[in-house]
Amino acid sequence: MAADLILKALTIITMDASAARAEAVAIDTASGKIAVVGTLEACQQAAPGAQVRDLGEAVLMPGFIDPHSHPLLGGIVTQEPAFWISPYRGYATFADVETLWRKLDAELPPGQPVLCNGLDRLLQGAPELTNVQLNSYFPKRPALILDNSGHEVYFNSAVITLNGWANGKPPADPVGARFGRNADGTSNGRAYETAAIVAASVKTMKAAVPHPLLSGARWYALMARNGITATTEHTYESSLLAAYVALAGTKDCPLRLALYHMSIDPTCGEKLSTPIPEELLWKQGIKLWADGSPWVGTIAASFPYLDNETTRRAEIPLGPAGETMLNYPRSKLDAILAQHAPEGWQMAFHVNGDVGLDVVLDAYERALASYRLAGTDHRWRLEHCGAGRGDQFARAARMGVAVSLLPAQFIYWGDLLDGTMFAPEIGSQWVRAGDAVRAGASVSFHNDGCVSPPIPLLNVQAMVTRRTASGRIHAANQAVTLHDALLAHTVNAAFQIGRDHDLGSIEAGKCADFVELSADPFAVDVNKLTDLVKVHGTWRGGRRIDLDGFLDQVQAIDPSAYAKLAEKAAGRHVCSHGGHGCEH
Repeated sequence: MAADLILKALTIITMDASAARAEAVAIDTASGKIAVVGTLEACQQAAPGAQVRDLGEAVLMPGFIDPHSHPLLGGIVTQEPAFWISPYRGYATFADVETLWRKLDAELPPGQPVLCNGLDRLLQGAPELTNVQLNSYFPKRPALILDNSGHEVYFNSAVITLNGWANGKPPADPVGARFGRNADGTSNGRAYETAAIVAASVKTMKAAVPHPLLSGARWYALMARNGITATTEHTYESSLLAAYVALAGTKDCPLRLALYHMSIDPTCGEKLSTPIPEELLWKQGIKLWADGSPWVGTIAASFPYLDNETTRRAEIPLGPAGETMLNYPRSKLDAILAQHAPEGWQMAFHVNGDVGLDVVLDAYERALASYRLAGTDHRWRLEHCGAGRGDQFARAARMGVAVSLLPAQFIYWGDLLDGTMFAPEIGSQWVRAGDAVRAGASVSFHNDGCVSPPIPLLNVQAMVTRRTASGRIHAANQAVTLHDALLAHTVNAAFQIGRDHDLGSIEAGKCADFVELSADPFAVDVNKLTDLVKVHGTWRGGRRIDLDGFLDQVQAIDPSAYAKLAEKAAGRHVCSHGGHGCEH
């Protein structure tokens, strides 16, 4: 390679086990690949005519990878013009949400719809709203409030009118979903599960989000501002392809994207062909759901919820529910794997409960043996694994199955999990990163956007310190080292999305994808990592990304071809039959 650019930094953390630190990196900008890593002198000797760009006090690392996300649809429901009202976005209590709603109704233009996402009845103490209650905040304009669980939506009377429901009565309940009704059959401003949520929401969402592709681009930009250069779409279906191609086709697109096709899409086994180079947009695997969400009581677990005011208010069945919360019987899981394993796809299974994890591991073991994949480089994955145990992670490691954990479950709900939702011996241990690493599994971290803000450094901080957002420590025995936590967002994440050959570390021959940091994570107090280390920018393929330019490029795209994205976003969380499947 003919390197024409040399970047010098205060230090370069390569994440390459053979050469952990460097001073400079030489890049061939034509190919976007790294030519030389080492001292400035070595880089200049290898590329004597290259321009040297001194990044001063900046620290360079491989771009962070979030190996499980939903950037397009997540952006539609959280980014401007939508309002993200989750507790971890500054709305700790329902009173905070109420204050925002009154402000919006007073300040927004008359008739402009309001779309809010992330109301959390567990954390905020919010009621299960009705249209009458929402009318007190929004008496005239349509207002649509998406519950953080993904299983329910609340709306006011203006939405009912916009939907054109005769006499205010919703249509017949769809299969696997339902509308909330008053005694006289009129809507009470609630809808449950995907089909009903979509029917109740789509007209308001289309009116509230006139340029859904731009909203998705804003989530891309948010990820990049937090140092992410590669991610995935873990609920991909064919109807989303045009939008992802459009985003990837912009000059300053900040992210490489792997697609995981939902198993419920009849085309999930088909190969993908796009005009975008595969190093930027590629189909990696197939996504399946075993169980649901800990926040609404739909995980397949061997242990019960505790009986108290918090769990009663959230209407969580105490259980333990065991296999009754599986989305599919074991025979159906076997059939899905039998259909797609011979096609060579990587499998990725959403699972939170320990019973669900046993069932998935059993199904994986059978399929790997049946289709002669045991001992091969298949990289099948487990997603979230909130209640996963050490012995289960050890079994996964023996099978070559990778583990992708969701630290947000611990960060934002950890105080509730430990002693309120579950007995301390269960809840304190939630997201057992320490056990997973000690088991020898390939362990990555993700944010499952928009389940949580995409902040890799916060994931790293929490998994090293075992401190929740409140500062409380839970289960210090599950802490990992700073090095292992950074591997989870670089080398291991690259392995899990099938790109360890060219992403995840700063090595000659790999893509020149970097994150610029304000300080060395190894040189600061890890308890204050997110305060002391800031992201200054990202590079993709040897170019520093211009996020303002990227957003301008997307804004210039005609949004009319992407209007149906609002319908997809309305039902973004519940993506499996039976109503249990949820991206939380």
